[in-house]
Amino acid sequence: MDTKTARPPAEDRSSHSGAVSSYHARTSHRFEAFAQGPESLDWDAQPAPFRHYVGCDTVDLPRLDTFDSAHLRRGFGAIQSAATVQPLDLAHLGALLQLSLGLTAWKSFGPDRWALRANPSSGNLHPVEAWVIARGVPGLVDGVHHYRPERHALGLRAADAPGGEATPSLSIAISSVMWREAWKYGERAFRYCQLDVGHALGSLRYAAAVLGWTLAEQRQVGHDTLAHRLGLDREADYPARRQPTAEREEPEVLLSVGLGADAPRLDPVAVAARADEATWFGTASTIDPHPMYRWPVIDDVATRTRRRDGTPAPDRSELTAIRPNVTPPDQGPAVTDLILQRRSAQRFDHVHVMSRRELRTVLEVLDARLPVPFDVLPEQARVDLVMMIHRVADLPSGLYLVERHNDTDTPSRLADTFAEFSDLAPIPDLPLRELRAISPQVLKRVTRTLHCQQDIAATACLALGMVVPLESALKLDPASYRDLHRAAGLIGQTLYLVAESLGLRGTGIGCFFDGPVRESLALQDQGLTTLYHFTLGKALDDPRIETTPAYPTHKEPTA
Repeated sequence: MDTKTARPPAEDRSSHSGAVSSYHARTSHRFEAFAQGPESLDWDAQPAPFRHYVGCDTVDLPRLDTFDSAHLRRGFGAIQSAATVQPLDLAHLGALLQLSLGLTAWKSFGPDRWALRANPSSGNLHPVEAWVIARGVPGLVDGVHHYRPERHALGLRAADAPGGEATPSLSIAISSVMWREAWKYGERAFRYCQLDVGHALGSLRYAAAVLGWTLAEQRQVGHDTLAHRLGLDREADYPARRQPTAEREEPEVLLSVGLGADAPRLDPVAVAARADEATWFGTASTIDPHPMYRWPVIDDVATRTRRRDGTPAPDRSELTAIRPNVTPPDQGPAVTDLILQRRSAQRFDHVHVMSRRELRTVLEVLDARLPVPFDVLPEQARVDLVMMIHRVADLPSGLYLVERHNDTDTPSRLADTFAEFSDLAPIPDLPLRELRAISPQVLKRVTRTLHCQQDIAATACLALGMVVPLESALKLDPASYRDLHRAAGLIGQTLYLVAESLGLRGTGIGCFFDGPVRESLALQDQGLTTLYHFTLGKALDDPRIETTPAYPTHKEPTA
């Protein structure tokens, strides 16, 4: 394939880069005003959280409680080591999807009832839709299947024509119903959709590691080809698209699954041909029959950040050195338990103190050179962290820098950026550098203010911002806007799980005042910005909220 078509001409790239930069500025929160969003919300008419396709044959997947899954239990500390490769069958495909994108519980409070999932989402709105492209999987028709998390089932959208490779194969695709986020967050929603894609990538990578499988993004398959393969461009199958704002689904990522070997590389021409030759089934359910707003800028930035067929694979050279012995083998709870119990904290204990050992574990697990989950998205190596530490034993409260792929015994890569703060002195026994000590009272007040006056940022043990070189990245490739947000979401997923492993909780924060954060960290003249923030601490649960199982309890058949 001619990869010269992978990137738009320089003049188009420049135009797209400028437009994406303008979108980011336009959707930044300021002290004077928030990004454009709806003036009112009708919570009784929010978008449907689950999509299905009427007229598709459906296959219910085995759940973890319906078969002997003890062989999948691996300690969180051992997830970086190779695992026994599980066979590609319905049970293990079901495990992959349940542990990455399935429901984990139902919550209720008064008349309200909502689902929790293995992959978190901004506002619990869940724009992500998942797809399975299978060949040679016992019990599945070869072709494209849509995942239904509310049933833990697959609906057959396209049956592939016979012929082709005889070797069993599996790919996972992700798309976004962007209106689910735009309904609440308006123009800023595209950012949140990409963060959610990053969380989904992290969820999938952890689940794949449990099974001994690997994942590889198929970036050479462009967005249009992916849409064609998933049938997202089949207008007749989406009858409600007379309201295109709500119903359109954006193709996001195609992942190839490796089963005991490197994940295969897919040919875009063959991917498109499969779609052309397939037999299609079903019509899409309606997401929102009466959307009240339109946000054209979201469609525009989505168009400008798509990739064409033939995009080269990203450079992985920064990820060649893997830090050994992050945690002792098999230390900590089983990954499957952590995934199923993961929750976003709503409130934090404002006096709980995180131990220095716990902070060290968090920082070690965030090392960009670790394979799980970071090898699924190389751009994550470009994300560094600024921590606002409130309460960690034996550390003064203040600002700290974490360079995720730079050891503290080597010169700082970001010394020029943070020169005005301090000499970036390394902290003994911890992979972070002190920027500035700040009194607890002042840091608490400033942190709350910068995070849209949210208490969770000020009462946590620590809050952090994910720093990226956005300006330089956009000049090279406008599509990196998606990549960097996804990388931030990927890191957020790791933070959620490591917090659970320590008996703590995390919460992702998408609402912060972009400009003031950059100014407070002296980023504005360096082409750097923060894309996502996160908090860690001891959660306080609300006893009034009732929790029930994600799926009906399995009962063994009686004789």
